[in-house]
Amino acid sequence: MKLMIKKGAALKQKTPCLIIGVLEGKLKEPLLQELDKGVDGAYTRATRSKEFTAEKGQTLLLHAGKNLASERVLLLGLGKEKSLGLNGLRQATSFAVKLLTDKQLDSFLLALPQIALKKNSLAEKVQAVAEGVLLADYRYERYLSADRPGKSVALDRVGLLIGDKESKAEADAALQNAEAITAGVCFARDLVNAPGNEKSPEFLAMQAVSMAEQLGIKAKLLDRKELKRQGFGAMLGVAQGSERDPYLIVLEYRGSTEDAKPVALVGKGVTFDAGGISLKPADKMDEMKMDMGGAAAVLGTIMAAAQMKLPINLVAVVPAVENMPSGTAIRPGDILTSLSGKTIEVLNTDAEGRLILADALTYVGRYQPRVVIDVATLTGAVIIGLGHHAAGVMGNHDGLIRQLLKAGERSGEKLWQLPLWEEYAAQIKSDFADVKNTGGRAAGTITAAAFLQKFADDYTWAHIDIAGMAWEGSGKAGQPKGGTGFGVRVLVDYLRGVAK
Repeated sequence: MKLMIKKGAALKQKTPCLIIGVLEGKLKEPLLQELDKGVDGAYTRATRSKEFTAEKGQTLLLHAGKNLASERVLLLGLGKEKSLGLNGLRQATSFAVKLLTDKQLDSFLLALPQIALKKNSLAEKVQAVAEGVLLADYRYERYLSADRPGKSVALDRVGLLIGDKESKAEADAALQNAEAITAGVCFARDLVNAPGNEKSPEFLAMQAVSMAEQLGIKAKLLDRKELKRQGFGAMLGVAQGSERDPYLIVLEYRGSTEDAKPVALVGKGVTFDAGGISLKPADKMDEMKMDMGGAAAVLGTIMAAAQMKLPINLVAVVPAVENMPSGTAIRPGDILTSLSGKTIEVLNTDAEGRLILADALTYVGRYQPRVVIDVATLTGAVIIGLGHHAAGVMGNHDGLIRQLLKAGERSGEKLWQLPLWEEYAAQIKSDFADVKNTGGRAAGTITAAAFLQKFADDYTWAHIDIAGMAWEGSGKAGQPKGGTGFGVRVLVDYLRGVAK
């Protein structure tokens, strides 16, 4: 698909379909009155009959006559101006793209960057609209027959229209950023969507190394032998129930000076989570191939950062394991010695993500990071608290958390802060080891973070629990059923702020 920036008057553009955004209460703008003449009054008739009022999500598709250069015009309701932000623009774009591709249209022109948003620049609007297009064009069809009926058409040529007096150079740069970010998101989605029989820890490691080699990112893998030699007792404990070997994936991107301390990203990489001896219920266990959503987000983020050539140093660490029940699996009540030397009583083998993250969080200390952020599909409890609308964020530095919250607002990947008070640490105190891996049902998301804090308190650190956001269960515009790639956009937005 070719995505390009065009300049000019909207109604003079030759295209199979022109998409115009309309704000509620602004149905008589000069552009719309001119359009009405080109469609012989069809627009006025639709607005008078209340067929189209520009409410959010409303559409009106008009077939143009000889008086317009475009063959069709799709009017897209954007709702009230005060409620429309960049994420609304992104979502509206994805909605429009899905509508047109379902009608087998693969080429069109979006005039949405011309919408006036008082708080946002041209670059921000172009990036949001471009992301909406690119995310809506994503599909995971590796295992589908080529002649499967009902498949929507893939996009061919799509234009983003800006005004005659606006900077094409600025818009082109924003488009390139959008392409890099969505490439990272789609890479993450592909990793999450890969089936468990294919997606071993080794597969995840090879995908990461292949991506890194293409972008000039330094890659290193620690295999089972090296993990044992260095003392990754918590990670190896989780891995010992599976026949598939674990790997620690380490990627280093150098965009700044050699002596600049890196931002460290740590992603949970459980390639399939059966729960171990504490076996999960059969219902929806197929979705547990997504338990490496944090790893996917971290890998997609470093990919996007490298493509954007962000002037920062980054290190990404992914502990990749499979959590299976077997005769060699760890048991509830076992005690593991982590890389940090702290001992961990395992009360529930399905609370495995925090175990592998404990060792990974200890490992990143050798890079002397300026900031550490871990991303994980860690707890079902976060879904009870926040549903599928936001990820939970906690940490030991309010300034870092505020930065992440703002990045979530700008990127459309919402985060919500939960408390991490000292009182919660009492729930993970063990009678037989330094710490236990579950604090019970109460405040499960927070006690999981309190566990991680035991291995991260030497850093400026934040933890993002994406369990409710890594998987889309039914599919919607811009996000088909499956892996979402959640985390890439918010992390890239945060990193761009750090780079400034």
